[in-house]
Amino acid sequence: MVLSLSYHPEPGRADFAGRHQVNLRLAYYPPYHSKYNPIERTWGVLENHWNGSILDEIDTVLQFARSMTWNGHHPVVNLVTQTYQTGVKLTKRAMAEVETQIQRLDEFEVNGKLLNLGKWFVDILYCPEPALA
Repeated sequence: MVLSLSYHPEPGRADFAGRHQVNLRLAYYPPYHSKYNPIERTWGVLENHWNGSILDEIDTVLQFARSMTWNGHHPVVNLVTQTYQTGVKLTKRAMAEVETQIQRLDEFEVNGKLLNLGKWFVDILYCPEPALA
């Protein structure tokens, strides 16, 4: 599953894990490491495709995006006109509640070396409610 999300593990993802009774592992790309993110390669292909054309109308941009190919495939292109909320902030109390459902990969072994990936990998765990006696 691919989730398009901001960096912070706000309560919505913990709610998603609980609602669907699944554990989630989120892997974030470090800042300024776009070479690891396949979508970033797409922008270069698109830039070569429009080859310096003037992109002064939305329809022109959409047509170029729809007609490009990357690895033999045309992308699915949709115009998004809604504004997305940014800068979601939690109180310390609310974040403490979210942190009870999060495990960070602080010690992760790769080729015999322990790496601290806690900043880039987060597990959000499904925690069933305890049964009432």
